[in-house]
Amino acid sequence: MKILQLTNKVPYPPKDGGAIATLNLSLGLEAIGHQVCMLAMNTPKHHYDIDQIPTHIREKLRMEAVDIDTTIRPAAMVSNLLFSSLPYNATRFFSKSYANKLTEVLTEEDFDIIQLEGLYLAHYIPLIRKHSNAKIALRAHNIEHEIWQRAAKQERSLPKKMYFRILAKRILNYKKKVLNTYDMLVPITDRDAKRFSSIGNTQPIHVSPVGYQIAESKPEPGKVLFPSVGCIGTLDWFPNQEGLIWFVDHVWPAIHKKHPDLPFLIAGRNAPAWLEAYLASKPVTYLGEIEDAEKFIKETAIMVVPLFSGSGMRVKIIEGMALGKTIVTTSIGAEGIPVKHLENIVIEDTARGFINKIDQLIHEPHLFKSIGSQASSFIHKHFDNLEICDALSAFYKKNLE
Repeated sequence: MKILQLTNKVPYPPKDGGAIATLNLSLGLEAIGHQVCMLAMNTPKHHYDIDQIPTHIREKLRMEAVDIDTTIRPAAMVSNLLFSSLPYNATRFFSKSYANKLTEVLTEEDFDIIQLEGLYLAHYIPLIRKHSNAKIALRAHNIEHEIWQRAAKQERSLPKKMYFRILAKRILNYKKKVLNTYDMLVPITDRDAKRFSSIGNTQPIHVSPVGYQIAESKPEPGKVLFPSVGCIGTLDWFPNQEGLIWFVDHVWPAIHKKHPDLPFLIAGRNAPAWLEAYLASKPVTYLGEIEDAEKFIKETAIMVVPLFSGSGMRVKIIEGMALGKTIVTTSIGAEGIPVKHLENIVIEDTARGFINKIDQLIHEPHLFKSIGSQASSFIHKHFDNLEICDALSAFYKKNLE
């Protein structure tokens, strides 16, 4: 099959969940024999010169990028709030230059499948229908309106809470507007598939989780600094900021008091200045953006993922488990991954629960090792990227008949 992927950012470097999910699927589909082309939006936040992407990737994927400005502007946000019914998040990705380039690509080439990486790319479905007979697949990375519903519940500022609620409602309405305009729906979790069905999806559904490149890396228990606690994530994303601050304020003081020599290492890209100043005032080690995220994960003993908002599948949890990490997270953090508490992960939703379980893992190395080992086995069994791509390929072929 010849597949065109439309993305709202260049998925390189693969340092955040969205980039990892997109690039792994692209490379997996290519590895099993499909021709994969990608037309990416090159935004200020994730700008990358595609000519600098490693040759071994560019030889497998034909990539083109269109510069578009998705900068959040207060004046535009206010104008959108007052004079539009569309979610501001979506309108930032409506680009004439991207539409023109897409038209050019569709006019010059034929494709079997056009895969949209995310809800906001559904804006281009009418244009695709006009210039192509390809089947359109919407790959839903998460339930977007749910992210903002949850953020509203956690937010203490009344103006922000109200805005988040408005945004969530508008995103849900937008989702309902584009519902079933695609030919196939590809959510990444069973839970997300059920949510789409509950609001009216009638198109064929195939759940395709984020795959992990199993053959490329393995756990290295001998390199683990035990005991230690680590947290890694994109730090300009609100759910990560919220969860990290909660952990530092409500969990870490008690852990630090019990274990004053225990290191808490924090790594992440794009942290705003206010967050860096906050972390600098706390008894933690903030590393900023690191060169080798896999090395950081491998060497850290206990990996904490304290999330109370967000949606979809947490790719860093998949990556951490694959590398044999003992992860302590929340119910929302583990959402969409069929894990088992105290078998291959630790799930707690309160500060006291986090404190007790981290303390237990430090005092019971056998439990720490067992959970990490089971985590790695679980990912190898259920999240092999090539097997996931094979299943998606079969789904596409069936719907092309």
